[in-house]
Order: sequence, then C-alpha cells, then structure tokens
Amino acid sequence: MRTKIDLKFWLGIAVSLFFMVLLLTKIDFLLLGSALRSADYRYVLLAVCFTFFSYFLRAVRWRYLLIHEKTVPLSSLFPATIIGYMANNLLPARLGEFVRAYTLAEREQLETPSVFASLVIDRLFDGFSVLLLLTVTLFTLRLPAGMDDAALALRVGGAIMFLLYCAVVLFLYLLKRQTMRTLSAVGYVLKPFPKRFSDTLIPLLGSFIGGIRLSQRMGHGVALVATSAGIWLFCLLSVDMTLRSFNVHLPVTASIFILILLVFAVMVPASPGYIGTYHYACYKGLSVFGVPETTSVSVALIMHGTGFFPVIIAGVYYLWKNKISLNELQGVEKAR
Repeated sequence: MRTKIDLKFWLGIAVSLFFMVLLLTKIDFLLLGSALRSADYRYVLLAVCFTFFSYFLRAVRWRYLLIHEKTVPLSSLFPATIIGYMANNLLPARLGEFVRAYTLAEREQLETPSVFASLVIDRLFDGFSVLLLLTVTLFTLRLPAGMDDAALALRVGGAIMFLLYCAVVLFLYLLKRQTMRTLSAVGYVLKPFPKRFSDTLIPLLGSFIGGIRLSQRMGHGVALVATSAGIWLFCLLSVDMTLRSFNVHLPVTASIFILILLVFAVMVPASPGYIGTYHYACYKGLSVFGVPETTSVSVALIMHGTGFFPVIIAGVYYLWKNKISLNELQGVEKAR
C-alpha cells in the first residue's frame, strides 16, 4: 500500500518537473527579474485580499450545506476552510478535502462522513459554476486567428468535464434515491477486484450518502447560489488584479478563459501545490492573447504565489490557534 502511494507521489513530481522544464526554456531570467521588479504590488495585495474573500464565502456556503446538521459558526468554518486549502498546497492527491472535513468534525463534534458529504456537494456547486463560466467563454470569447487548437482543447475539456459532472450527479442521485440497488450495482462492478476492497468501499458509500441532507428552505438555496457566484467573482477579480499589476489589460472574457485553464490545470495529477501545471497553463493562456513570454511567466509566478504562500501562512496560524499538530494532519492522510 505504501508503495502505491509513493508511486502516485513521484508521478506527480515528474509531471510538475516536465511542465516546469517546458516553462524554464521560455525564460530570459534577466528580463524576468526586471518584470518582477517593475510590477505594481498594490494590485497583488488586492489579489490576495480577493482570494481570502473567496475563502470566506466558501465558509459561508459550507455553513448552509451543513445547516441541516447543525448551525455551525463561521469562527469554526473559516479556519477549517483555510487549513484545508493549506493542506491541498502541501499534501498530495488533494488531501486537503479530508483535512478540512476532519478539522471541522473534531471542533464541532460532527460526524466526519456527514461533513465530507457536504464537501462533495460543495464541489458539485463549483463544477456547475465552472461549467457556466465555460459556456459564457465559448459563446463570447473570440480567440486570435490561428488558435483553432486552443479553441478545440477548450471545447473538448468542457465536454469531458460536463460528462463527468453529469455522471457524478446521476450516481449521487441514484445512491440517495435507490441506495440498496445502487450499492448492489457497485458491488457487482467491483467483483473483479479483491473482496476486501468492496467490503470497505460499500459501507463507506452507505455512510457517506446518509450524510447528504440539504435544507429545503428557499432562502438557504438562494444563499448557496449567491455565495457560489461570489466565490467565482472574487476568483476572477484576483486573476484580473494580478494581470493589472503587470500592466496587462485584457477583456473580462480573457480573464475567465485563463481562470478556466487554471481550473483544468489543478485537475492534472501533479506535485503538491500544482507546481508546473498551474504555471504552464497560465503562461499558455496569456500567450494566446499575445502577452510577451517574460510577462506571461511573471504573471504565472505571482498568480500562483498569491494563492500558495498566504494561505499556508494563514493555515499554520489556525493550526497553532486551534492546537492542531502536523502529526494529526498526517494521521488523516494515513487514515484515508
């Protein structure tokens, strides 16, 4: 089991190194240093603030996803959210979602499966939001001539994401409405695998789906939609502020295009923190609009940094404040 986890980790490192090497071949380090020194870091500070506003709205949305279980205070939800995103930057395989669920469950005496189930719904809201942004981009963004490959890649990525999204929603719907039949079907599909695998997974699915209980109040539904819109608005503003810091002024549809590329990039299995894949996606997205290579790389470095270092610092602070040790987080990784 340990070997398998190490294999995934080193494969992610290899993917990140591959994309970083591709990026490094484009860099003139003297020009890069000059571009970084000339940036207007007031906009970068705004980008960091907008990133944390999006995290705060994620905590608010999470509150409404859990409201059927308990009215959880934001003083618990926001730190757990920050700790989870810190863990996503530091641990492989997006373990931050498990850390986020564990942190809140321990603090508020909630059942971990119920908390984790709420995060699955949280991600479904994100998936729907990204699909909506992608639709807007496909119908409004006019890519420069000769960018047919980029347009095709965007359409193919959107189609794959849409199909995956529909498959997950359908599976969860069947699991909730026809729990026993769906679990039986899962057991049938898992027959070729070792029996201990199905013996572990099927009870977990039953426990997980039992934890999905959404409020039926219209006001709560409106709050979920409004916070989702706010989350992605502030993500978009963070991208736009970083571009402005390097005096890059693009239409809002271009910023949406770059944001979507970054969402696709973090889905690629890579090293913790999405190093390499994130940078290369940002660089390629800016190149589409004729932004010089040195500026594109500078933007990629700063944009990644604004989402990486501040949340780690904030996450370490909340770990200290809540008296959570790094050993506990490693325990979550092993438990998974």
